[in-house]
Amino acid sequence: MKLRSKITSKYQITIPKEIRDSLKLSMEDVIEWSIDEHGIHIESANKPFLKYQGFLNEGSTDIKLDIKKAWEERAKRYSK
Repeated sequence: MKLRSKITSKYQITIPKEIRDSLKLSMEDVIEWSIDEHGIHIESANKPFLKYQGFLNEGSTDIKLDIKKAWEERAKRYSK
């Protein structure tokens, strides 16, 4: 699949919806660009915790709820 974005006069681009959905991007997210011999690669830079989906085994199957619980647990550890 090929998707296109136009570069504006301020060197900004719009990320196509298909890519935003695939990377689960939303406003304020950060993306990371890398270049190698195979081309340009883009990935979500500020959501590394998504790889732990399902890590909290409390019966939840909702990723957003799992993420919220993970952040709450992290906040408890650092607030002591």
